[in-house]
Amino acid sequence: MLKAKGMRFPIDVILVCIRWYAAYPLSYRHLEEMMEERGVVVDHSSINRWAIRFLPLLEKAFRKHKRPDSGSWRMDETYIKVKGTWKYLYRAVDKEGNTVNFLLTAKRDKWAAKRFFNKGMQAHGIPEKVTMDKSGANKAAIDENNAGMDIPMVVRQVKYLNNIVEQDHRAIKRVTKPMLNFKSFRSAKHILAGIELMHLIRKSQLMGEGIDEMTFADQFMH
Repeated sequence: MLKAKGMRFPIDVILVCIRWYAAYPLSYRHLEEMMEERGVVVDHSSINRWAIRFLPLLEKAFRKHKRPDSGSWRMDETYIKVKGTWKYLYRAVDKEGNTVNFLLTAKRDKWAAKRFFNKGMQAHGIPEKVTMDKSGANKAAIDENNAGMDIPMVVRQVKYLNNIVEQDHRAIKRVTKPMLNFKSFRSAKHILAGIELMHLIRKSQLMGEGIDEMTFADQFMH
């Protein structure tokens, strides 16, 4: 449940703002103007604080309702600019295109890849197959995990099989583009959690018929 104790605005206004921000290619100033047209005067900096505070909480709550994924992962990383510096968003989808996991990291190396795989396996179990590009760091991370397993994961480094996750990056980058540049690693991590959440729901990965991001959010308003 989201708690908005001490907030000047009702929780339904807060949820509308952060949902629009995470779901569509809008800036905070766009949202400030849109809310003013609807009779709600809110500063763009307030919406920024709401997004950083509440989006990761919604993403965490959603995870409990997420549909199971297949045992075949396609993983890749894309670039996200934070305070003028490129950081790395590791992402994985299954063979159906459903989002499995994501992780924002400061570096792109074996240790970052291993953190990503360990996070995914902790939440979803060990996949049977992992498809990736020719990255030596990603392969080294998988090899290190496989060394301690009775049944190792099958690793496929075939570029065309990875097109599905590369195409999936576009939905995330479409929303982040108007944001221009995250001001801190923390804010980037929290807001990306919300963007990934809306993308998950749009792909119908939430258990329950006819549930969209707004009806899901309603569960956490009171």
